[in-house]
Amino acid sequence: MTRIEMTMKLPVVMSKDDADKWYIACCPILDVITQGETEAKAKENLADALYLFLTSCYERGTLDIVLKESGFRLVDHANYTTSNNVDDYIDIPFHLLSNKGSDQVCRA
Repeated sequence: MTRIEMTMKLPVVMSKDDADKWYIACCPILDVITQGETEAKAKENLADALYLFLTSCYERGTLDIVLKESGFRLVDHANYTTSNNVDDYIDIPFHLLSNKGSDQVCRA
């Protein structure tokens, strides 16, 4: 088996509801929102929700469409820059397995 591991770094917006009981965690670019009784729990719930959302999109064959409709686009690696403020992002691991071995020959 061949294994591929990717991590998506997605933006997070945290807020607290009007009654100050729940923390709200939102990934606005994918429109995924969760809540928790603590900020940490809300972020944990968001990570779980994002993983399930992305996995569902992949399994249905719609991940590329969802990402494009959410405004994602390919950028030239040489021109890619990252944000210095990592507090605004959440890392979502995304693991893929292939039943083809790594001894496969490239067909170029």
